[in-house]
Amino acid sequence: MKNRHFRGLYLITDDSRGDQLQAKLVAALKGGTRIVQYRGKHLPEDVRHREARMVHSLCKQAGALFIVNDDPHLALACQADGVHLGQQDMHIAEARALLGPDKIIGTSNRTVEQAVNSQKAGADYVAAGSVYPTGSKQDAVHIGLDVLHDIRQAVDIPLVAIGGINRDNTSEVIHAGADAIALISAVMADPSPALAAREISLQFNRRAPVPHGRVLTVAGSDSGGGAGIQADLKTITLLGGYGMSVITALTAQNTCGVQNIYPVPASFVGEQLAAVLGDLQPEVVKTGMLLDAAIVRLVAQALKDHGLLAVVDPVMIAKGGASLLRDEATKVCREHLLPHTYLLTPNLPEAEQLTGLPVHTEADMEKAARRLQQLGARHVLLKGGHLEGEAVDLLLDGNTLHRLPAKRIDSRNTHGTGCTSSAAIAALLAGGHPLPQAVALAKEFITEAIRTAPDLGAGHGPVNHFAAAKYLMNTIEGL
Repeated sequence: MKNRHFRGLYLITDDSRGDQLQAKLVAALKGGTRIVQYRGKHLPEDVRHREARMVHSLCKQAGALFIVNDDPHLALACQADGVHLGQQDMHIAEARALLGPDKIIGTSNRTVEQAVNSQKAGADYVAAGSVYPTGSKQDAVHIGLDVLHDIRQAVDIPLVAIGGINRDNTSEVIHAGADAIALISAVMADPSPALAAREISLQFNRRAPVPHGRVLTVAGSDSGGGAGIQADLKTITLLGGYGMSVITALTAQNTCGVQNIYPVPASFVGEQLAAVLGDLQPEVVKTGMLLDAAIVRLVAQALKDHGLLAVVDPVMIAKGGASLLRDEATKVCREHLLPHTYLLTPNLPEAEQLTGLPVHTEADMEKAARRLQQLGARHVLLKGGHLEGEAVDLLLDGNTLHRLPAKRIDSRNTHGTGCTSSAAIAALLAGGHPLPQAVALAKEFITEAIRTAPDLGAGHGPVNHFAAAKYLMNTIEGL
């Protein structure tokens, strides 16, 4: 069926032109955009044809659908996959006669009646909106979620929701029945269109069967099984994701500490990255122990090239005191990795080392988080496990600060808490949870994992991944 791929992020181009338009589209397609609608009806004909051919080429390379807005003749000339028609544009039957039976035709709709009539007339999909108030059309009618849901019940062709949709309301729009989400400025005006597109497109994974969400962990191996690659893969799998790994170092360690570290050559880390990224196409990357500057550079380049959400846990020192990040790598991390980081998750000593600021209070935490954001991280989760009193984390989500308190649990069994927490966030993001929800759920996860720790070993014992996952999955089912 020709509309079988009508699912996910439907990107509508803005007023960007030329190289700027191309750069934004390349990034957005890397970020998981599945459909692109080109708008250029008021431009000179030669410009429209040149840009449409460029968009067609980019979509073809990315395996995305290419739709032309309002102009069936341009769609035919540039070999687009289809055309989108407004209520006042060419009739569906006329467009079908021009384009033939294999091209996709969609329409704009504000009511159930309009959507039903579009389906009867032969539309392959219907777009409905504006769902929320939007800045792109000041006079748009806001139909709300109830009308969107009613349209979903009335038609059985793909439904595209449009208008005022952002990262934090996407899940409720999908829940109301949308097969695709149409966005303009939320992606095209973002400084990082790849990350903006990825954080929206991932939310469609909530509707996919388990395992939903592909997560790559780039970290060291912990022979004791409580941290590193082992803890990451346990967490990702138990939370319903598909885990992959790139190993940066082998460690001889147990609950008493790290006895030795055997580094993996950077060239072989690069081969592992190439093998996984070139075939299995992870959607979220979680980094842990990166060890040296060459590996940091490799990971940073991979994030840039593939438009992936990166949850970066800047592992620097093991609980027993062993150094897990060489001195020269810290500078490279600041300069190369942070600018491609979606969420940075340092504890207080790591935040001090990265910023050079003292971090002893909640006020210090906020200052450090904002400094880390200035260094390039899109969002920062500063973990307050080293504070006195409550175990308070601060999430700097763009410009919004979220305070996440939890009762402190007096336990020696905290080995791997940083790895496990960041892996849980990565798995939840890949599974379709928006950032604030993913972080809050991961906080519940790690708290329960510490509370139910199995008390293994003579030193800092591991947490209970299994019991925490069982608890959290029951919580998620109620959302």
